[in-house]
Amino acid sequence: MTRDQPPARKPPRRVTAQYLENAALHYLQRFASSSASLRRVLMRKVDRSAQAHGTDPAEGARWVEDLIARYLRSGLLNDTAYAEMRAASLHRRGTSTRAIREKLSAKGIGRDEADRALESLDEEVEGDLNLTAALALARRRRLGPYRLPDKRAEFRDKDLAALGRAGFAYDIARRVVDAEDPDSVE
Repeated sequence: MTRDQPPARKPPRRVTAQYLENAALHYLQRFASSSASLRRVLMRKVDRSAQAHGTDPAEGARWVEDLIARYLRSGLLNDTAYAEMRAASLHRRGTSTRAIREKLSAKGIGRDEADRALESLDEEVEGDLNLTAALALARRRRLGPYRLPDKRAEFRDKDLAALGRAGFAYDIARRVVDAEDPDSVE
C-alpha cells in the first residue's frame, strides 16, 4: 500500500440473529427511533452481509421482523411516543406543521399517528401551532422582529421568503415579519 491509497475497507460482519439484536440495542441506546427507521438500519446490515458473505437475505429479514415485533410488544419501540416526541422537538425548532408531517412520514410514521401527534402538540401549546413555530424560527434565524431595527425594511422580502420556504402560509409569515416586536404578534 502506498501513501496515496486509502486503507482498504473492512468487509461487513456476517449477520446473525444475535448480531442484529446487539446492533439494534446499540442503535436504540444512541438514537430515538421509529420501527421503520430501525428496520431500515438493520436491513442495510442484512443486505451488506448478503452481498459480502452470501447469507440469505430472507432469513435476515425474518430476524429483523421478529426483533422489531418483540421490541414493539415490550415497549422498547413505540411509534406513537416517538411521533409525539419528534413533533414537539421539531415545533420547538420552528418547523411548520406541514414540514412536521413530511418529516414524520420520512421516518415511517403513518398519517394517523402523525395527526395524533400534532393534536397532542396542539393541546400542549397555547395559541396557533404554526404561529408559535414561525416565531421560534424567526427567533432562531433572527428574522423580522428579531432583526436589527435599521435592517428590517431591507430584508423584509427575504425574511418572508425564508418563512415561506419553511412551509408557513403567507399570512402567518407576514404577521411575524411585520410585527413591531415578538409580543405584538399575538
